[in-house]
Amino acid sequence: MHPAPLPIELASRLARLALASIHREYPHKLDHVMASDADVRPPRDLHPAFHGCYDWHSAVHAHWVLARVLRASPGLPEREQIIQSLTRNLTPDNIAAEIAYLERPLSRAFERTYGWAWLLKLHEEIFLPGEPRLRGCSDALRPLARAIGDRYLDYLPRLTYPIRTGVHANTAFGLWFALDWANNTGYDDLGVLVADTALHLFEQDTDYPARLEPSGSDFLSPALIEAGLMSRVLRPAEFAGWFASFLPGAARGEPRSLFSPALVSDRSDPQIVHLDGLNLSRAWCVRALARAFNYPAAQPALREHNLTSLPATLLESAAAHEAASLPGITSGDYAGEHWLGTFALLATLGEH
Repeated sequence: MHPAPLPIELASRLARLALASIHREYPHKLDHVMASDADVRPPRDLHPAFHGCYDWHSAVHAHWVLARVLRASPGLPEREQIIQSLTRNLTPDNIAAEIAYLERPLSRAFERTYGWAWLLKLHEEIFLPGEPRLRGCSDALRPLARAIGDRYLDYLPRLTYPIRTGVHANTAFGLWFALDWANNTGYDDLGVLVADTALHLFEQDTDYPARLEPSGSDFLSPALIEAGLMSRVLRPAEFAGWFASFLPGAARGEPRSLFSPALVSDRSDPQIVHLDGLNLSRAWCVRALARAFNYPAAQPALREHNLTSLPATLLESAAAHEAASLPGITSGDYAGEHWLGTFALLATLGEH
């Protein structure tokens, strides 16, 4: 149940979207708290590594797109251009400036936790074996990734309640990527804390009100993101039982609003176009869930809870969601084009 290999035409299309954005400084939406007139500075000065793509987190995950397609598609025509762009931006000096910005007293909650999660995912991708010329980028990124890992260690014990939103602050999304990074880079303290936090916040959830999804500007499904996270912290048999209680109608494709694509009425509207991202991130999540249910250890629990038809239902939903929004990623409007390639890549290839 792994995604099919990424077609070279799609990989090239996604690479071109990211390359066109990571060096485009304007228009730009800053997440910038100012203490004085001296803090009025352009994005390229505040964020020398990640000042393109309209905002900081989009710039970070556009770099991830480039690193991900580079590793997945060795014959990519844009290969040399990707390497040049990554090595130009991810330098020790640029990353030192990003760390300095993060360490400002007024930056304590900067990009928490969506941007944090994507920075860790970017470092994880470049850290994994791949293009040897990116080793310097991995070394340069490591101090920023560790600094963000340390911020998770500080923040999670203080997080009393999860944030159950379909946009940036979603807690389960931030935990999912942090867990992957910790497990793949050896930051064991964070891995343990993330898993414990996920269990504390979500293990008792039952009969989740997914019928209320989506909201009008969602690009994440709170229900499916939470389920994807729990598939990583529970054993396969335990997860099947948890899921049966969490979304009891899922094997029947219910609620229909969760398993049917959202309508995107205006791709030039920066909030409505989020729903393209929702369709693509749902496709990614349900494919991840189908893989979790495919483990042999999960099969007895699937039978016990009458979920044997669930993997097929999930894959059917993934295909419908992808078909609804994959053609829209190159709408011609920057409102979607600066970020949707990331979610298209998640839907078609997965996160690692």
